[in-house]
Amino acid sequence: MENVIAVKGLKVCYGDFIAVEDLSFEVRTGEIFVIIGPNGSGKSSAVESIEGLRKCAAGDIRVLGLSPYEQRNEMYRHIGVQLQEVQYPDKMKVKELCALFASFYEAPADWQSLLQQLGLRRKGSSYVSKLSGGEKQRLSILLALLPGPEVLILDELTTGLDPEARRMLWNHLKEVRASGVSILLVSHYMEEVAYLADRLLFMRGGKAIFTGSVDQLHEYAQVELRGQYQDGMSLEDIYLLLVAECVY
Repeated sequence: MENVIAVKGLKVCYGDFIAVEDLSFEVRTGEIFVIIGPNGSGKSSAVESIEGLRKCAAGDIRVLGLSPYEQRNEMYRHIGVQLQEVQYPDKMKVKELCALFASFYEAPADWQSLLQQLGLRRKGSSYVSKLSGGEKQRLSILLALLPGPEVLILDELTTGLDPEARRMLWNHLKEVRASGVSILLVSHYMEEVAYLADRLLFMRGGKAIFTGSVDQLHEYAQVELRGQYQDGMSLEDIYLLLVAECVY
């Protein structure tokens, strides 16, 4: 399958408010696809629809050929999800939590091997409450990998992490991608986007304003920003200028 996720004409509403309008994009097999955009741009609403947590007002979504809302149970046998805010029992040990989550699946991945791969082997007997922020985020990835997913969906994974923990997590994500897992990531960190993204979607006001590679975004910005664009400009500077162009 060339595209693991296909979104066509997605519309998400909250009463009379349109959060996402006519959104279309695809995530290709074996890529890291990143969604960026300011708060209120519709990123979370779009991703929640892809996860089957929200029913869209219009449009069509296919994840591995399945409808997320109507075939959610089947879809979740093939995808892994790390939500933006997750709370785990503080008084459980890491290995106990891994064994519990593994019991939810018919053929789970080897969580002990994942502990090793994600640098958590020595933390197996530690209580979850004793883990650092970066360790908790790696644990979230581990739990999302337990179903042996073809697609991994991550929402603002590195928010609040120090630079060292963030870079370590980025490298782990590249290893996950190299193992054959396609990744959909929502991010606010432009350094993260530049480091990880094979392609990105820039959302603004509930709509897609750009889809393509980081290099292609630079080309887009040269035209869109006209005299404001300068050679060597960082992705963060481009992002801030494009956001400033928005009129809500």
